[in-house]
Amino acid sequence: MSQIEGVQVIKLKKIADERGTIYHMLRSSDSHFTKFGEIYFSKIYREAIKGWHIHKQITLNYCVIYGMVKLVLFDMRETSDTKGNLMELFIGDDDYCLVIIPPGVANGHKGITETALLANVPDIPHDEVMKDEMIRIDPYNNEIPYNWERKDS
Repeated sequence: MSQIEGVQVIKLKKIADERGTIYHMLRSSDSHFTKFGEIYFSKIYREAIKGWHIHKQITLNYCVIYGMVKLVLFDMRETSDTKGNLMELFIGDDDYCLVIIPPGVANGHKGITETALLANVPDIPHDEVMKDEMIRIDPYNNEIPYNWERKDS
C-alpha cells in the first residue's frame, strides 16, 4: 500500500459488553482533531461505488461504523511529494479506524458487505456557499489509474 502525504489512519476503540458496543470515533481532545463542521452518515450498498470526490478546502474524517467498505485514495495535489500515489484500504467491522483525508486527495468507496454505514465529520460544513468546493469525477472514465473490479488472488 502506498502512502499519501497528510492521510492518517488511526485505529479506533470499541468497548463491548453484554449490553452492546460503544464505537469511539473522534473527540475534541484527540491530537488529530482540528475542528467540527458537521457530521453525516452515508449508507452504501454492496458493489455500489461512490466517488470520485475531491474537496478543495474540506478535510474529511471517515469511519465505517457498520459493514465493510473499500476506500480508495489518490493524491492529485500538484505540490505533494506523494502526487500520483494510490491507497487502498478496507475499513469497517474488520478494521475499525478513522481515516483523515486532506483537501486535494481524491476519494471513492465501494460497498463490500450487503450494507455499510460510513460516518463523516468534515471540518467545514457542506452547504450552498461551498457549492463549487467539491469536484466529482466519474469512477470509471477518468485519469485515476484504478480498477474498481474485485481482485481475487
